[in-house]
Order: sequence, then C-alpha cells, then structure tokens
Amino acid sequence: MRTAYSVETVRAAERELMARLPEGALMQRAAAGLAAACADVLGRVYGSRVVLLVGSGDNGGDALYAGARLARRGAGVRAVLLTPGRAHAGGLAALRRAGGSVVSDAGGAVELVEQADLVVDGIVGIGGKGGLRENGVPLAEAARRGRGVVVAVDLPSGVDADTGEVRGAAVRADVTVTFGAYKPGLLIDPAREYAGVVRFVGIGLETVGARAPEVEALQHADVARLLPVPAAESDKYRRGVVGVAAGSARYPGAAVLAVGGALRGGAGAVRYVGPAGGAVLARYPETLVSERGPARAGRVQAWVVGPGAGDDAATVGEVLAADVPVLIDADGLRLAEVGAVRGRGLRGVPTLMTPHAGEAAALLGVEREEVESGRLAAVRELAARYEAAVLLKGSTTVVAEAGGGGAVRVNPTGTPWLATAGSGDVLSGLGGSLLAAGLSAVDAGSVAAYLHGLAGRFAAEGAPVAAEDVAGRIVEAWRSVVGARG
Repeated sequence: MRTAYSVETVRAAERELMARLPEGALMQRAAAGLAAACADVLGRVYGSRVVLLVGSGDNGGDALYAGARLARRGAGVRAVLLTPGRAHAGGLAALRRAGGSVVSDAGGAVELVEQADLVVDGIVGIGGKGGLRENGVPLAEAARRGRGVVVAVDLPSGVDADTGEVRGAAVRADVTVTFGAYKPGLLIDPAREYAGVVRFVGIGLETVGARAPEVEALQHADVARLLPVPAAESDKYRRGVVGVAAGSARYPGAAVLAVGGALRGGAGAVRYVGPAGGAVLARYPETLVSERGPARAGRVQAWVVGPGAGDDAATVGEVLAADVPVLIDADGLRLAEVGAVRGRGLRGVPTLMTPHAGEAAALLGVEREEVESGRLAAVRELAARYEAAVLLKGSTTVVAEAGGGGAVRVNPTGTPWLATAGSGDVLSGLGGSLLAAGLSAVDAGSVAAYLHGLAGRFAAEGAPVAAEDVAGRIVEAWRSVVGARG
C-alpha cells in the first residue's frame, strides 16, 4: 500500500526526528538524495549546466546543498534567489564554496533557465498555498519551454500538497524528488500532472507510518489479497450472485456492457432485469434474465442499478429498498433520492456510488470545474451527504468510505484511452460483482477501478479502445495481479 500524509503530519514527524539528530542533518539527508536523483537525470554531471530556483524555505536550502554537491562533481551551478535576503544562509555558503554562483539579474535568469541542462525547483515548500508569486511565474514558464529537465524538490512549486489543487501558475516538473513520505498532491490530479515521475527518498521518517494517512493507493499485492477466490465447496450461489438492473429501449448497450463487466468480476452468476434482455442474452447466454422486476428476480447478494436506465425511477427505488449492497451509477445517481440512499447507510447496508465529475457536480450543486480541481473535497462531501461509499471517476479515480472519513483511496492504474463511451458501465458491473462476492463497498470500488484501469492499459497499448475491449481484458488484468502474489 502506498500511503500519503498531510503536511501537518509530515511536519510533526520531521520535528520528532530533528530533535534526535544533529542540527542540519535532516536537510543534508534530503540534499544527498536530491543530488543523487539529479545526477541520475543528467547522466553526465561534469560540464552540465544546472540552474537552481531558490525560495526562502527549506526546499530552497535542499536545492542549494544539492547544487553544491553537483558543483563539486564538475557541474556549472548557478542559483537564482527569488527572495535574496531570506535564502538559506548555510546552503548558500556551501554552494559558493563548491564553486557555484548566484544570479541577481532577473532578465538574465530567464535566459539561463531556458538554456540549462537541469533546472531544480526549490521555490516553495510543501506548506505553500496558492499559485506562484509574480516573480516566480517567468522562471516557471522558462523552465517549461527550455531544453533542460525540471526536477522539483519535494513537490512542484505552486501546487497544494494536501489537496492536489492548483490555484494559479505552477512549476511543471519532469521529476519530483519527495522526501520521507508521499504527499496527497503527488497522487491526485490536477497536481499529479505537474509532478512528472515521482522519486521517493527515505530520510528516516519512520514515525510517520504510525499516523493516519490522508490518501492511500493499492498496489498489486494489496489487490491480490482482496480478490475473491472460490473454495473447493463453492457453488455459484456461495460465490455470490449479482443483479444488474440497467439499460432501456434507448440504451440497451449499457445493459450489455454492465453484464459483461459483472460476468468477469468473480461472482458466481449474473441476473439481469430490464428491457434489454434479448440483447444481453445474444451476447452473454449464461446470464439469468428476468422480466419480473428486481424484487421478484430471485436471489442476489448485490445489485447494480442505473447504467442506461433513462427515467426508470421505480426500478431504482425498488433496488434501493433491498437489504443487500447496491452500486448506483449513471442515470441511477440522478434518480436516487438522497433520503433513500442515506437511510441505507444509517441501517448499515452498503452502497457504492460511482459518478463522474459532471454527475458529482450535479449532485453537489456546483460547477464541474470545482469537482475536477478539488477531487478530494468533492468525494468526501458526497460520501458524507449520502452516507455511502463514493467512487469518483476521472483522470484520478478516488474512493471514499461512507461518511467521508478515513483515508481516500487513489487508483494508480488506467489510461486516458478509458475515456470512452460505455467504459463506466463495464466498471459498474465489475464493482457490483465484487460486492456480491463479499468485498466491502470501498474495497469493491478500489479493486474494480484497479482491474478496470489495468484492463484499459492492456486493451489500448497506445491506441483507441472500445468499452467491450476493456471488458474482454479484465480476466487478463486479474491474472496479472494474482501472478504478482505468486
């Protein structure tokens, strides 16, 4: 499990560690790791041109000490001080002793950045809020259009470490070297897009692991432990039966895709209820089709409701009245009454909602841009308002537990090619099947997103895909995860 911690938590762990170390030792550890990463990026340090963008905080000190190490290896290192009177004195002295120099001309600094082989962003630390200040913007723009690799110290300057929000101009890094613990902004868009490749450097913050993370991301081994595995005595009912109430005369394909995802999700059987039974059977003859409505369809351990449902509020209400886990997607989100969903949560009956940003915005009564720019806040607010687990789809898919507390799960898999019609229907069926197999709402959502993202990668291989292609690669994704378990 990859975990990310709030700035307050990281700062507390740093204070505890610094109290046990000689003065300046922690910064030297960080600078050593930063210098090593920069050397790896450069390949050949001797003769390279390195420009340090130095602010007033510890990140600026890290950059200066790392620059001194590079200068001692023969790099030409120049530091641009954005707040000259507040630059880290010890780091500045170390750089000068090593042969580095300071640039005072703002216009010349932009040209140096554009021509550098490596630009080190040490402008703002993890406590920074809002975008870059005015004097930092031309340097960030120069770094972006320049020829050199941009390496950010701990976090790209101008992004919010705690939320992943970007409220103004920010540095776009090719590599971010982060120290001691991951920060939520490194894992969540839009900030994640600015971080580039994230390289972790341990500096001894072991105590941070004893604290509660803000964000966590499953890895192969975590998913492998959660996947349902049938026992020798299992039959289709013991493995779980998932009901799918989806599709309409206008959107029969949504039902087919949701069933396709469900059949590959580990449950023993899939029951389909709705007007697209003929289309479902033509594609998946193993489906158990009923025309009698959810309440009389037969035994299920979980329901999926909403994909392609149109305005069928009666079916959505009937499914929400069931005392089994329910996944609500697409039209079902619009048709589900807040009180009905919240009542399920207060009764302890699991519910998983799976909106995309536009649907989440409609449910919250805000603009879509607000959801996309503040994904953590949006998913927590929805989970609290509905007392349901929420999987917010998007460039970074995030999953919050009912009530909005605890760590938010961030999905690390996927590809932009998954942004295609019907892909969400496949995800819904897969998640519902995992619910029927016995996973909790948060685990079902997280595992479904992980497998769905892997399947999307396998199906795309750098080219466009259709939703059915993604469904067809879920089993391959499952095998790849189980194979990692050994």
